[in-house]
Amino acid sequence: MGDKTTITIPGWQSISYFSETTNICWFLEPEFAKEVVRLHNVVGNAVTEGRYIVVGTGSSQLILAALYALSSHDAAEPIDVVSAAPYYSSYPLMTDFQKSGHYKWGGDARSFDKDGPYIELVTSPNNPEGHKTGPVLNRSNGLLIHDLAYYWPHYTPISSPSDHDITLFTVSKSTGHAGLRIGWALVKDQEVAKRMTKFIELNTIGVSKDSQLRAAKVLKVVSDSTEEENTEEGKSFFKYSYDVMEQRWKQLRAALEANGLFTVAYFPTGFCTFFNKKTENLPAFVWMKCEKDIENCQSLLRQHKILSRGGKHFGVSQRYVRVSLLDTNENFNLFIDRLSAMQL
Repeated sequence: MGDKTTITIPGWQSISYFSETTNICWFLEPEFAKEVVRLHNVVGNAVTEGRYIVVGTGSSQLILAALYALSSHDAAEPIDVVSAAPYYSSYPLMTDFQKSGHYKWGGDARSFDKDGPYIELVTSPNNPEGHKTGPVLNRSNGLLIHDLAYYWPHYTPISSPSDHDITLFTVSKSTGHAGLRIGWALVKDQEVAKRMTKFIELNTIGVSKDSQLRAAKVLKVVSDSTEEENTEEGKSFFKYSYDVMEQRWKQLRAALEANGLFTVAYFPTGFCTFFNKKTENLPAFVWMKCEKDIENCQSLLRQHKILSRGGKHFGVSQRYVRVSLLDTNENFNLFIDRLSAMQL
């Protein structure tokens, strides 16, 4: 994109803790909030009307803020936090890291058999396996947090705007700018938004203004690229990214067929309202299962100089591994070469 995303921030700009004192999330930069709403409207992947936007240092901070906001601080016991396995590997670690008296990790949602209240983390498309998912428990005393980091058209068909009580997104997965450490939550309930904001206030006294301003510029260019594509100015960010992911998945499946050591899921196509046609599901990670007599898939890949994350981190057996498909072209091609050459 060249200099289109360049931004200059004078040393005197954004000195204060505060951005907009009349806003519930008082450290949310108005320009960033505007571009978040615009991007969701352009893509059609989330309802923004009637929502409060809470900005966080990545969606990681927002997950903890949401757990804090939803848990009862007067309860005798911490509320259980669950997610259906295979779940995002950081959920258990993040939930129990501070040994909070308000919430604790309760394990796999599918095997959760307690009668009390709970919080279910729903990741869709799922990290690590890539399928679109929904709540597993569906009980009246449950509270839901929807982590939709990968609900973007270069990863999965956009079927309809998400419309949940708490929905989390992050710049790191939407555009790849992980180093910005910026995420946002779309929150229906005003009191929940206030409590999430209070958590971030106590945790970091807000979120970097510089990162928000840079993120606003990045999101603006992404939205602009879609409008420019409609006037035949060039390929949109999401079309470009979809083409990259489509090619990588083709290369990956060819490599897996060549060695026969692993199996991966096949995903159905779906109608994407953003592209206005049927598109493929192209997850950011490949979730592979080792076949034959291989018990530790992560160890096998390491022997062939391929880094992965083993299934135990996601609540399943070590026969499974997750490998990122979002690396540089050079590293991705090296991964494909090594995977193709593998044999027992």
